Amino acid sequence: MSQHDSNESIRHQIESQLNWRYATKLFDKSKKILEVDLHTLTESLRLSASSFGLQPWCFVVAQSEDMKAKLSAAAPMNKAKFETASHIVIFANKKTMTPEYVDSYIQVISETRGVPLSALQDFRNIMLNKVQGMTAEALAQWTARQTYIAMGGLITAAAMLGIDTCAMEGIDAAQFDQILGLSATGHGTLAAVALGYRSAEDTLQSAKKVRFAADQIIRIV
Repeated sequence: MSQHDSNESIRHQIESQLNWRYATKLFDKSKKILEVDLHTLTESLRLSASSFGLQPWCFVVAQSEDMKAKLSAAAPMNKAKFETASHIVIFANKKTMTPEYVDSYIQVISETRGVPLSALQDFRNIMLNKVQGMTAEALAQWTARQTYIAMGGLITAAAMLGIDTCAMEGIDAAQFDQILGLSATGHGTLAAVALGYRSAEDTLQSAKKVRFAADQIIRIV
């Protein structure tokens, strides 16, 4: 099979699954995500792109019914999703960026690539100048934007596996932080994504996808 033929199959699969995907409102509570698929989904988070590769985030995967029930109380607008989804992924962004955190990342680069720490000092200083030159508010906004990149990757990876999702911001972030103990880690809840399999009772699954035409939103120059 030629590269063109191979890509044609991939292109078809991507477009097909992205058209299949929708923001699922009600999940089938009896269907659970397999561990092997959950691993792929969490790897999509771990491998997500971020500025400098700094990974200014953490992700909490809620799978126990007890934890999902606790979180649902802090997400009344999305209660049904928390109660029926197989898993809920909470996205939290870093609120602070210390030299120690940057150094820990530099250490991982050194160990992973076999590069001496001395050769990474210029890169370290560039990152520190970037993050330390921001106000606390600007830093939080910057890390939030990075974290949303990971969310998009998760939703796409799930669609490719035939797993339904719904991204949710209608949650009480402060309560989530308290329930999950995030504040002590320097992170704050940003949003969540419900994962599972659509219920036959969710009538939105048969609705046509509504999007602007490509020529209205995409310019090739």
